[in-house]
Amino acid sequence: MPGFQQQVQKCALFALDAAKSQRDSLERERERLAWQIGEVDKLAPGEHEWEELNAEHSRLSHGQALLDGARAALDAVSDAEPSADALTNRAIDALDEVMRYDAELAGVVDVLRGAQAQIEDAAHTLHAYLGRREPDPERLAELDARLGAWVSLARRYRRSPAELPALWAGWKTELKALDAAADLDALEGATAASERAFRDEAKKASRARQKAAPQLSAAVTLAMQQLGMAGGRFEVALLPQDDPQSFGLENVELRVAGHAGSTPRALAKVASGGELSRLALAIATTTAATTAQRGGGGVPTLIFDEIDSGVGGAVADSVGRLMKQLGRSSQVLAVTHLAQVAACADHHFVVSKELQGKSTVSDVQPVSGETRVAEVARMLGGAKLSTTSRAHAQAMLSGAAK
Repeated sequence: MPGFQQQVQKCALFALDAAKSQRDSLERERERLAWQIGEVDKLAPGEHEWEELNAEHSRLSHGQALLDGARAALDAVSDAEPSADALTNRAIDALDEVMRYDAELAGVVDVLRGAQAQIEDAAHTLHAYLGRREPDPERLAELDARLGAWVSLARRYRRSPAELPALWAGWKTELKALDAAADLDALEGATAASERAFRDEAKKASRARQKAAPQLSAAVTLAMQQLGMAGGRFEVALLPQDDPQSFGLENVELRVAGHAGSTPRALAKVASGGELSRLALAIATTTAATTAQRGGGGVPTLIFDEIDSGVGGAVADSVGRLMKQLGRSSQVLAVTHLAQVAACADHHFVVSKELQGKSTVSDVQPVSGETRVAEVARMLGGAKLSTTSRAHAQAMLSGAAK
C-alpha cells in the first residue's frame, strides 16, 4: 500500500506543479472553450435532432405531393369507380356462384377475401392520413431557420452538422477538466490528503516491520546454527529514509555475521556463495514455518536449485535434514549434486542430456530400488561404482529414511 499511495501523491504533486506553471495558458484555453460553448449553447443541438429535423423538413416540403399521392391511392383502392375494393367484390361474387361445382375454387375465394380485408385496412389508413395532413408553411419556415443555424455553426467550426452535439459535449468535458486543473486550492488539498494517506499506510507498514524484524532475525539466527554457521547472527535492520519512498518510510537491510565475535554487516558485502545458499535455506525454512503457524496453510511448494552449492561434509548433512524437515509441511523440489542432500529425499529423478542429431535433448526419469542406490553411489564416488560406494549409498538412504 505505501507504494500505491506514493504514486497517488506523486500524481497530485505533478498536477499541482503543472497548474502553477501553466496558469496563464490554462486560463486562455479556458476562456476559448467557454466562448465556443456559449456559442453552441444558443443552438443547444440535441443528440439526434439533426436527423429528425431533416426527416420532418423533407416531409413538410413535399406535403402537397404526399397528399396528392395518398388521395390517388385512396381513389384506386376504394373511392373511384371501379376501385380495387369493388373489383375484388365482383370476383368473389362470380366465384360464389360456381364454387359449389368445384371445391378447388374455395381456396381462391379465401385468398380474395383476405385481399379484400387488406384493401379495406389500407383505405382506412389512407382516410386517417388525409384527415391529419395539411400543408404547414409556418412550421416549414421554422425548420428552414433551424437547419440553417445548424449548417452555419457547423461551417464555423469546420465540422459536419451531425458532429455538433459530440463536439459540444467534448468541449464541456475539456472545460470541466481545465477548471479542475486550475483550481489550486483543490489541488493543494488533494496533494495534502494523498500525503496523509500515504503516511498513514507507511506507518502501518513500519509498525508491522518493527514487530516482525526481531522475530525473523532470531528465527534465522537459530536456523544458521544448524547449517555450519555456529555463532553466526542474522539481523534485519530498518533504516529511516529522509524522503518517503515507494517502499515506505524506511529501507530494509539484511545483515549477517558469519561467525561469533563479528559485527553483522550488509548481506551482499560479507556473505560468500556457500553462506548465501545456507542463509537462503534458513530464511525459506523460517518463513515457511511462520506462515503455517499463522494459519496461512504454509508454503505449498518450495524449489531449491543447487542451494547446497559451496557446502559439503557435515553442513551438507544439515542442509539435507533441514530440507527433509521442510518436506513434512510443503512439497520440496531440489536440484542437487550432493549425495548427502539427495539421500534425504523421498523420491528421486535423474536428469540427463544427450545429443540427438544436431540437438541436445534433456530427459527426466524417476529412479527407485537398486537404480536409486547406484545414482547416489555415483554422486559419492564418480562414474565407476564400487561395492564400498554402493554400501555407503545404501546406508545413507536408510539413515535418512529413519
